[in-house]
Amino acid sequence: MQNIRHTPVAPTRTQRLTSGGEIDAHRHDDHQIVYASHGIIAITTDAGSWVAPATRALWIPAGTVHRHQAHGELDLHFVGLPTTQNPLGLDTPTVLSVSPLLRELIVAYTRTPDDEGPQRRRLRAVLLDQLRVSPQQPLHLPTPSTPLLRELYAILRADPADNRSLDELGRQIGAGARTLSRHLRRELGLTYPQWRTQIRLHHALILLADQTPVTAVAHQCGWSSASTFIDVFRRTFGHTPGARPPKPSD
Repeated sequence: MQNIRHTPVAPTRTQRLTSGGEIDAHRHDDHQIVYASHGIIAITTDAGSWVAPATRALWIPAGTVHRHQAHGELDLHFVGLPTTQNPLGLDTPTVLSVSPLLRELIVAYTRTPDDEGPQRRRLRAVLLDQLRVSPQQPLHLPTPSTPLLRELYAILRADPADNRSLDELGRQIGAGARTLSRHLRRELGLTYPQWRTQIRLHHALILLADQTPVTAVAHQCGWSSASTFIDVFRRTFGHTPGARPPKPSD
């Protein structure tokens, strides 16, 4: 990443981002929680990308160079935490499940960032307690380093609906299916179907944020039917593609 900003203290605040808006590459000396109560936020690092809808938050460890991109209109909430506070002991970017209670806590805590009174300190304590029991979600799309996998990744990102077999794709880039499978297992710890599904789900989240109909999303991302897509989406995210989480209280 170029022109990396260093902002030592990770801010705690609420920010609006328009669809397609970005926050350029930067790093903090603190940990940070990033949560979009409306829309979908994508975080990119050298290790890959993480996408989170409004039922998920992102944990960004101290020192991680990252950038943000908005898909849909975003109400973005940032919570900065010193390195001494790491409720889940995480040292890599991670997507966390956001319960209705945790959502309300994050929104309330970031609404008045300059308030250091006792009520807000108690709010912070409850927020940290809720983070400690927040399940981690498998929503990381790793960026491969092997040249062959990078070629394959570019093909699948350009057209997630490409249903060719690994043998067929391998012939295009000059590698056998066994070689590609071995690279995937060694580098990413994934099978080809698992990796392709992750790529498709990430693309699906972006399309949904742009108000693309569910049936169109299913076909553009390579699922044979809308019902198949809905089933995979529900098992991954815990709700159907058309569902919307309740808006946080004012």
